[in-house]
Amino acid sequence: MVTPLRLLADIGGTNIRLAWQAAAGEPPRDTRVLQCADHATVEGAIRCYLDALGVPVPPEVGMGIANPVTGDVVRMTNHHWSFSQAGLREALGCRRLLVINDFTALALALPLLTAAQLHPAGGGTAVPGAAIGLLGPGTGLGVSGLVFPPGSDLGVPLAGEGGHVSLPVHTALEFAVLQVLQRRYGHVSAERAVSGPGLVDLYHALREVEGQGGVEVSAPAEVTALALQQGDPLALQALDLLCGFLGSVAGNLALTLGARGGVYIGGGLVPRLGSWFAQSSFRERFEAKGRFREYLASIPCWVIDPTATPALQGVARALDGLGDPA
Repeated sequence: MVTPLRLLADIGGTNIRLAWQAAAGEPPRDTRVLQCADHATVEGAIRCYLDALGVPVPPEVGMGIANPVTGDVVRMTNHHWSFSQAGLREALGCRRLLVINDFTALALALPLLTAAQLHPAGGGTAVPGAAIGLLGPGTGLGVSGLVFPPGSDLGVPLAGEGGHVSLPVHTALEFAVLQVLQRRYGHVSAERAVSGPGLVDLYHALREVEGQGGVEVSAPAEVTALALQQGDPLALQALDLLCGFLGSVAGNLALTLGARGGVYIGGGLVPRLGSWFAQSSFRERFEAKGRFREYLASIPCWVIDPTATPALQGVARALDGLGDPA
């Protein structure tokens, strides 16, 4: 077997995806998905993966993680893992450890995606060289972007925490739902509604606001199954609320960045909605910005196929020394 040069990891609040590279520029190999909850530490998950392959820790390890990376200590927002980068590098015995935000990693991969890895979600034609927006609901809500300084073809990613902006509401129903969420959480970020756990909260908030019975649910898959397989009106309403909120947040991001290069939707939730997403309120709410409706109508949106594991490609690009975050 070829000796790995690099280990690549994409760490979310639920899953960790792992692969390895034989050399810079080589495609990721042996991609596997592990459940974060099955491992006490990130080191334990890494060693489980390597032990299954029967290979040692490679000299270089790169990670995209669903969390801000602002110092040596990383504490995940939506999972219990925490670690010192210096301590993890020493424990693994690798020569180099690079840790970046997972959506920064995904942003780095956007110029590498092919048309087959993207599903159109309305709009016009991307403007070459213009900024690109990126967001995606999963266990949380990741947000990033890509800008293109003169002479840059692959772009420079933006490192931020846009999933924690305040949730924008437009209708009386949304305001009523917001009040339910405020009683539970205080500040209601976009992530509180536009995420897998957020979908569960939206469903239960609607049960209260609408005075309908519904059923108790504890996982987003239960809500999507009720909606898409059983046609349950309350679950369909919750799903459309999430898509509407996503459209509002995506439109805000597009205006803020001037993202005429397009807006990409990552994360694990939206791809599971399949063709239903096209009939949701996402696109209408994306464009519903008054005098700037025409501006936003021209901006294309795409849903990224998660089976391509693009964030791992972004981590590899970061290890290549390209695209340091702005």
